[in-house]
Amino acid sequence: MSKAIGLFKITRLHPLLFFVMFLAVVTAHFIELLLLLLIIFVHELGHAAAASHFSWRIRRITLLPFGGVAEMDEHGNRSLMEETIVVAAGPFQHLWLAGLSMLLYEVGILPEYWHTRFMDFNKMVLLFNLIPIWPLDGGKLLLLFFSLWEPFGRAHRKMLLFSTAFLALFAGLAAFMGPFTLNVWIILSFLCFSMYFEWKQRRYVFLRFLMERYYGKSGDFRHLKPLNVTEEEKLHSVLEQFQRGCKHPVIVTRKDGNKTSLDENELLHAYFAEKMLTAKIGDLLYTY
Repeated sequence: MSKAIGLFKITRLHPLLFFVMFLAVVTAHFIELLLLLLIIFVHELGHAAAASHFSWRIRRITLLPFGGVAEMDEHGNRSLMEETIVVAAGPFQHLWLAGLSMLLYEVGILPEYWHTRFMDFNKMVLLFNLIPIWPLDGGKLLLLFFSLWEPFGRAHRKMLLFSTAFLALFAGLAAFMGPFTLNVWIILSFLCFSMYFEWKQRRYVFLRFLMERYYGKSGDFRHLKPLNVTEEEKLHSVLEQFQRGCKHPVIVTRKDGNKTSLDENELLHAYFAEKMLTAKIGDLLYTY
């Protein structure tokens, strides 16, 4: 119960949302807006509740004029299964919301008009969030999908490239079907900005992933995945091969043909603690 109350305490309304509320009152669409906000809030609350169950660090839940976001201080080192549950917890809320609306309509509490409107809004929010575009739930699931076999950095870049392609397709459909729909273009602008910002921050995102791994927040490893490298390979290029859910013993082939092994934590320590940013793997063999 205390966790649930805590989630309500960290919920915020974006300042622009108050302006949208004012317009909704003026245009006599305030109830429709409340229904939409209720659906969005429950959706984001689903993410936050699942994250809280796994003891994630939740910063805030923010309701925007065109959606919502549950902000977490987790950077790619929870298990893939755990993160999949957190991402899927949002869309899952729409199932019981639809069932509740149907029940209230059947027993005569909810009028047909509002039941229909609620179901339309509920379906719209669900389907929109499943579009594979970052930072929608579909985009996050796309990142998790690529992370199954790709290193973190490469999976992140692939997700952004695929998201860009889907966004271009979505924008084309919007221009063809409803070119003068302001809300759609506001949402498209937000998605464009989010992906541009994520692309500009991709190196920082990768470093956060490594840093949390270095400090022991590595989640559950699915299996060992040895990395075979040579003495001449750069430390940062080997770190770029690190994959979510995998523990990486680093097998180094020396110049004389002999092999030795380094633990991944030795590489992370050299990079973050010793600041060996331009070092070769061979330099670590004489340090540890």
